[in-house]
Amino acid sequence: MGITEAGRILLRGRYLLTGETPREMFRRVARAVGTAEEQHFFRMMDDLLFLPNSPTLMNAGVGGGQLSACFVLPVGDSIESIFRALKHMALIHKSGGGTGFSFSGIRPGGDCVGKTAGIASGPIPFIHVFDEATSALKQGGKRRGANMGVLASSHPDIIAFIRAKQGGDLPNFNLSVGLDQAFFTSLSLDRDYDLVNPRNGEVWTTVAARTIWEELSCAAWQCGDPGVLFLDRINEKNTVPGLGPIEATNPCGEQPLLPYESCNLGSINLSACVSGTGIDYELLGTVVRQAVRFLDRVIDINVYPVPEIREATLRTRKIGLGMMGLADALIMMGIPYQSDEGLAITGAVMRFIQEEAHAASEELAGEKGSFPAIDLSTYARPMRNATVTTIAPTGSLHIIAGTSSGIEPLFSLASTRSINGQVIHSVHPAVERFIAPLPGGLSMVAEVRKTGSVQQLPISDDLRELLRTAAEIEPAFHVRVQAEVQKHVDNAVSKTVNLPEDATPSDISRTFLLARDLGCKGITVYRYNSRTDQVLSRGCDTCRVDSYSG
Repeated sequence: MGITEAGRILLRGRYLLTGETPREMFRRVARAVGTAEEQHFFRMMDDLLFLPNSPTLMNAGVGGGQLSACFVLPVGDSIESIFRALKHMALIHKSGGGTGFSFSGIRPGGDCVGKTAGIASGPIPFIHVFDEATSALKQGGKRRGANMGVLASSHPDIIAFIRAKQGGDLPNFNLSVGLDQAFFTSLSLDRDYDLVNPRNGEVWTTVAARTIWEELSCAAWQCGDPGVLFLDRINEKNTVPGLGPIEATNPCGEQPLLPYESCNLGSINLSACVSGTGIDYELLGTVVRQAVRFLDRVIDINVYPVPEIREATLRTRKIGLGMMGLADALIMMGIPYQSDEGLAITGAVMRFIQEEAHAASEELAGEKGSFPAIDLSTYARPMRNATVTTIAPTGSLHIIAGTSSGIEPLFSLASTRSINGQVIHSVHPAVERFIAPLPGGLSMVAEVRKTGSVQQLPISDDLRELLRTAAEIEPAFHVRVQAEVQKHVDNAVSKTVNLPEDATPSDISRTFLLARDLGCKGITVYRYNSRTDQVLSRGCDTCRVDSYSG
């Protein structure tokens, strides 16, 4: 398996140092991280079995290199606190990281301001300040920053927050509404819900919970934002509750973090662990154990942008190992993504990764000691890392690895994508493997190039099921996959429920409620063509079968 054309374009534009080749990049990273394990680390990256998050690939072995992808910064209810967070955000974005914030502690618009008799503007204008600052920065000169903004459903400005991106504003932010059981109790009983001023804990006003829910469903239908975070569930599963509640996540929602914590992520390429018609669990286990040691080592060699982040990160030593290439692995094994068998294998694989990763972290604790805050944790055994597993979206990594993204189904069998200003047309290799050899295969391939789908082709039902794409998967099944994987993940799961263009706000409401019922920590939806800045489109006019991009 080699790096595809799309992967090479991406690497040249964002990752490789001047004159560097991909193999030299992997060697640079392995040498910086590896010490005695350099060769093991190099081989698993060079074989595209495992890739760390982008800042590690970009910055390891470079002077002053910051290697983590995910950060959460606290935002207090004062100008000093707000602009301290803004300064720290700028430093993190400059180094290549992404940031998450809870704005729930900022007093609402119209509230009083101290002794000045002024009127507070509320959190929304400050979110715009953070967004504008992000636009003025470019991460390490290579990419624009990304943010997550969270607001508790009980905040008095929650409706304005829900509507904040409907006009195309806040392009550098994902938004999520933080929900808990109190809200869902009010919603289920169709009751009014208290909106509380965080400045003093007093009820500011009340609103029907149904109104908030309908606003949320309509906004997500219109532009994909906000998503939802089930903050009560996140904190029920918080492995270090003695350090306080978690209120925010990284930009894509897969990494709930305490204030000032960072986390470095990495993903195993599951499609590279398929042998014949099954998973090579011996290979997978070897990669898991090596990857845990790699990610833990990154914590120690990292150059942290501010002292508070270094202190918080070393206190819990959180890492996030996950997988990409699930959809490709299932296709290689002849198993439809939307099937009970596919769901069972997905759960079994993640359970195996979780067990092996925890065993590796426990082994590391025996060698080097547990994370310092373990006495404040839920663990009854030694552990090197407070969290070990995460499912990231692998937005760039899956292109480099030449496989499908995260645990997502295929977005399309033919697609058009812009990478570093170059338009890349691609057809998934499964089209050449399964469709081209059939009678009339050439004309059917041409049709796939136009539509990105095989659902209207005269092919067998089995093949039609095997090659379903994201928008052709039932929304409920998307949620079932996420919930199954979440059972075996310490942190959270980045997954998008892709909906067809004709989906309704009611469809989104049902999706959110199902995610709550099935035990997810959060959920995000995206209705096709609901935004003008959509990065990936189905179908293409001139596609090359060998230029796969997920």
